[in-house]
Amino acid sequence: MRREYTMRPARPSADCGGECRRHLATPSSYAKVRLLMNVPRPANAPRSASAPRPVFPFSAIVAQEEMKLALISCAVDPSIGGVLVFGDRGTGKSTAVRALAGLLPPMVAVVDCRYSCDPSAADALCDECRERAAAAPLKTRKIAVPVVDLPLGVTEDRVIGALDLERALSQGLKSFEPGLLARANRGFLYIDEVNLLEDHLVDLLIDVAASGENLVEREGLSVRHPARFVLVGSGNPEEGELRPQLLDRFGLSVEVKTPTELQPRIEVIKRRDEFERDRHKFVAKWKKQDDILRRRIVAGRERLLHIETPDEVLESAAKLCMQLGTDGLRAELTLIRAARAFASYEQASAVDISHLRRVAPPALRHRLRRDPLDESGSSVRVDRAVEEVFGEIVAVE
Repeated sequence: MRREYTMRPARPSADCGGECRRHLATPSSYAKVRLLMNVPRPANAPRSASAPRPVFPFSAIVAQEEMKLALISCAVDPSIGGVLVFGDRGTGKSTAVRALAGLLPPMVAVVDCRYSCDPSAADALCDECRERAAAAPLKTRKIAVPVVDLPLGVTEDRVIGALDLERALSQGLKSFEPGLLARANRGFLYIDEVNLLEDHLVDLLIDVAASGENLVEREGLSVRHPARFVLVGSGNPEEGELRPQLLDRFGLSVEVKTPTELQPRIEVIKRRDEFERDRHKFVAKWKKQDDILRRRIVAGRERLLHIETPDEVLESAAKLCMQLGTDGLRAELTLIRAARAFASYEQASAVDISHLRRVAPPALRHRLRRDPLDESGSSVRVDRAVEEVFGEIVAVE
């Protein structure tokens, strides 16, 4: 049942002695105003002090190796461009993405920055941090890497940000209230059922993902702030296709299928049941394995700039993309970045053909044109091209 509240005027009258302003400034009254107006809570509003609910450990996920590899690769090198996970219902798509949040190491951010700016990246600072950096050295702190959910029913104002109603009502000031894109800066933006997302939100995400900045021009506000995030989407292809413009923005695409063997299905049931019976105990049981994965990701990030990519590997990647007839050069760039991230995670000193083989399907399967004369799926076409191109290289060697 919806409760109604009587709102006092936003501006105090001359004879009220500021009583109206004090009333609107109280958190309880502000919450009433937001409930009546059906306005979402600000991105930086205080939350409950209760401990976060434990999530399923990443290392406890059974099988689904390609999905886990794609997520880890993007954690090592966010420039890959994100992960699209398509597959059957109940196959651990959302579980894997949410488990990634607990696996990532903390990051360094500027204190009191609404966009969690990186103090070491001067060219990626917001306007507020630039002004503060010009006056004095920036103070820093370590925070958890944000993993922000973007629900299907979200409004455009909640995504990009809007006028701060709290300050407008209580102080009569015009101020910007950051949205979900600001919270996701330097982190992960997760969209479940991404193929059902509204078209106007798809257009918005395409622009921001391409530029790395969010530009807001509305209600007399003109704000530009950094919005560099790894886009992670999941969905069921039976419920609809994804627009090609957004599909191309995902660096890697993973197909997840229901296990067909008996033992993996039994293991999934056992682990999930054990987790739901005692979440804290199950998380503690897998903490050691998660810590090992976390250390490998950190080491992979540190080693990434030192990984060599021989010309032979570049030539093989180009031949493979030409064989598949991919449009543009984004396929080659993503393929090389993913192979380099995988090689760094595997503690290799240089990228080789084995790394290309491993990442070629997720990097290329969603970039193929539809061939009316070939009824094979995209994964089959990529596997066939890999064998043709890399088989010739092995034969020559």
